[in-house]
Amino acid sequence: MSGKLVLIRHGESEWNLQGRWTGWTDVGITPKGAADARKMGELLRDIHFDEAYTSRLKRTVETFQNVVATQGQSELPYEQVEALNERDYGDYTGLNKWEVKAKVGDDKFNAIRRNYDEPIPGGETLHMVYDRVLPWYRAELLPKLLRGENVMLVAHGNSIRALVKYIENISDTDIAKFEMVFGTILVYTVDETGRMVDRQTLKAEITQTKA
Repeated sequence: MSGKLVLIRHGESEWNLQGRWTGWTDVGITPKGAADARKMGELLRDIHFDEAYTSRLKRTVETFQNVVATQGQSELPYEQVEALNERDYGDYTGLNKWEVKAKVGDDKFNAIRRNYDEPIPGGETLHMVYDRVLPWYRAELLPKLLRGENVMLVAHGNSIRALVKYIENISDTDIAKFEMVFGTILVYTVDETGRMVDRQTLKAEITQTKA
């Protein structure tokens, strides 16, 4: 049995609140995002973590700091990993996603947001995110889980989707149905290949942001 892998999406960011595609733009979380993260931390008090990872974007670091403030391990060491960064939205970065939806229509908009291989001008597909997340997971994170370590990972909607695709062996088509909503925590144990053995879902009581 592996250690526990705990996946957390960052709290509401300033651009989530504005409905803008953020990607690699380094914006912080809102007061609501911080408060929601502290609620998530309360759900994790029974897990003792050995280490943690965030992306290199400050919204994940700020979320992590608020989670551990209530979880009880405020001195937990963490490493910032570029492979965990959000999908690069290229030419769409900074645009209001709901205005884009009005221009391109529901089908195209949903494909841009959710499909595995839908391109964005100057940006990444989810497939490309998968191709940077998975090698890091196998080489760096999985060995620690197999040693029995408990690891917290605070990342982004799409880098988490990419990782969950592998862990749960989700097809290229079905991954479009999976969304990591704010306030949800996924707790996995995995086998020697890094695939799911067990999953527990925890949900903080928060008001959802349309993001």
